[in-house]
Order: sequence, then structure tokens, then C-alpha cells
Amino acid sequence: MNEEELSGRLEKLYSGILFDVVRSMGIRNCVLPISLRPLNVSHKIAGPAFTISGEVDQSLSERDSLLRWCEFLSQAPPDHVIVCQPNDDTIAHMGELSAETLSYKGVRGFIADGGCRDSKFIAELGFPVWCKYFTPKDLVSYWRPKAFDEPIVIGDVTVNAGDYIFADRDGVVVIPEVIAEAVSDRAEELVATENLVRKAILEGIDPVDAYLEHEKF
Repeated sequence: MNEEELSGRLEKLYSGILFDVVRSMGIRNCVLPISLRPLNVSHKIAGPAFTISGEVDQSLSERDSLLRWCEFLSQAPPDHVIVCQPNDDTIAHMGELSAETLSYKGVRGFIADGGCRDSKFIAELGFPVWCKYFTPKDLVSYWRPKAFDEPIVIGDVTVNAGDYIFADRDGVVVIPEVIAEAVSDRAEELVATENLVRKAILEGIDPVDAYLEHEKF
């Protein structure tokens, strides 16, 4: 199955069921910190991760800091979810023009363990962003991207390039690439089972009996 097909299947699911499946496969640390929230709670995205890490570097000129950022925008691949560990809690790591650029390139969304500015404009654009906070401060002469497509750590979760990311209003789930298709298969099965449990409950079946019959609740 190619990346686009798998991303499309995952995007039809939801974070709770995906966590349940990944946990059942022995990986409990697969959810990014609860501090990461979507700009628009109706957004839902799924796709392979393109990772970026950065660092504070106040020796950079305005030109050099912006050029480094534009180099990242140039490298960002379509049909991926950008996951950023900025190692910084003071500035915005996403803004309007960058969101316009990534959206035009076909990037599925941007998730930062950091900040965002121009949030009103990005929300109106419809580009999916998850972040920790808002601030008008930008990266000029202060911060730079350092590495791309290398493992990053957010909270207690390691995100590797190519891992599948699913994000909705409840949170962000990281699915290791090697099990992503199996997770999708199992999650789809469980959704069908949940529908049977729901039907039983609405028909007046006792919750205990419904659980014992379907082994799902």
C-alpha cells in the first residue's frame, strides 16, 4: 500500500481508536503532550512525518535566519505532516506566509512543540496546525532549523521520519511506520465492532452483556 492510500485510510479513523490499537501492540507512549492543540478543532490529518528540529541561535543575521527558514520550506515534501521540535518556548515557529507556502506545496499539516502567530489568517486559510501557544514574536535573528528527517523527541515520544502521524481534536498519535498498515487494518475492524456494541446498547442490551459478546467498549 502506498503512502497516499494509507494516509487516506487513517484519516477516516479517530485518535482514540488508533491509540487503543497501538497500545494493544505494546506501545503505550505514542501520544504527543496534551499541550499541543489544534488551531481548528474540526481539523483531522494523517500522513507520514517529515521531522524538523531547531535551536536558538542569536548570532544569526536577519537575512541568514530567514534564509535558513526558507530552505526548510523548500525541502518540505508534499503529502507529509511536518513535526517540529524547536527546543524553544518563546517564539512562533509557524506563521501566515509559511502556512500559505506549505499549503500550496500539498503538505498535510504542521505540528510544533512550540508556538504559532498569525493564527487568525492561518485559520481562515484552513491549513491544519497544532501548537502549544500563540505569540507575535518571530524567529528573525533568534532561531534556526537545525536538522531534517532525523529522530526527534516530543514529551516522552520519539518521532522518526516516516512514522505515521494522526491528529484530531483529541490529540496527536504517532504510529511507527513498520506497523502503520497493521494498525489501520485493526482499527477499521474495531470501528465495525464498536458499531455493533452501539447497536446492542441502543436495543437495550446490558453493557456487561454487550462487552462480553463483542469484547469491546
